[in-house]
Amino acid sequence: MNAPLLSLQAVDLTLELGARPWLMGIVNASPDSFSDGGLYADLDAQLDLARGLLAAGADILDVGGESASTGRPPVDVPAEIERVVPLVRVLAGELGALVSVDTYKPAVARAAIAAGARIVNDVSGLRDPALATVCAETGAGLVLMHTAAAPRERRQDPDLYEDVVAEVLAFLQHRIELSLAHGVAREQLIVDPGPDFAKTPAQTIRLLASAGRLHELGRPVLMAISRKDFVGALTRRPPRERLAGTLAALGHGVEQGAHIFRVHDVAAAADYLAVRAALGGESEPDEALRLTEEIRYSR
Repeated sequence: MNAPLLSLQAVDLTLELGARPWLMGIVNASPDSFSDGGLYADLDAQLDLARGLLAAGADILDVGGESASTGRPPVDVPAEIERVVPLVRVLAGELGALVSVDTYKPAVARAAIAAGARIVNDVSGLRDPALATVCAETGAGLVLMHTAAAPRERRQDPDLYEDVVAEVLAFLQHRIELSLAHGVAREQLIVDPGPDFAKTPAQTIRLLASAGRLHELGRPVLMAISRKDFVGALTRRPPRERLAGTLAALGHGVEQGAHIFRVHDVAAAADYLAVRAALGGESEPDEALRLTEEIRYSR
């Protein structure tokens, strides 16, 4: 299944999506991320990570100041702003990166957009419609994600959905309509099925198996599949050992026509996509293609 060609409005940019998969690299500015909490504790470390992700092929950098890890209280707004705004300012300014901010708080979103972010990645499922108002007023892109749980609440109920695919589609359609009612243009919207959010691994797998149906919503599809619980449940591996499973989910997402993939391991994802495109005939190799001597052997 080919990704539909769709335009995304993001403040002052019009992004054309669908010709190839885009990679969204993750830059956590929170100390309690489920997979890399504490590894990038200060601004310099976060900037080093961001530079590496851009060099590896990231099209978007997703900056978050509050982890989605469950069982902990939310970060207060001033603290979250302090974590993300200096980072966003350098990424969007000095590095010229396309930045999304991972937040569900309108005040944080507004501050990050003022610092240069062009997309708001809302993992709350638009629990606060004021976030849509911020995007309407600024022109920022808005990711609408499915979830049946409050932020940082873990909800694992095998009986929650009668038909997980149909219910996710209905939820996202409602959130699209809610966004439009608050002044957001349809061209500003991205949809995300929300793997693992208020879903058991089995529910997530059933949902992603039918991810092509998300195109019924008529907006670009973001798939956040990196190091997820469903991958860990299938492979019995902890978060930092889930790369192979993540790449399998990436390949499936490409086959389902998703537009953007949110990943930790951008270099590996970019390598996977490059080889896949060449072998699948999507990119034509140059006849001068050669392996250079310095990488012919590992010494």
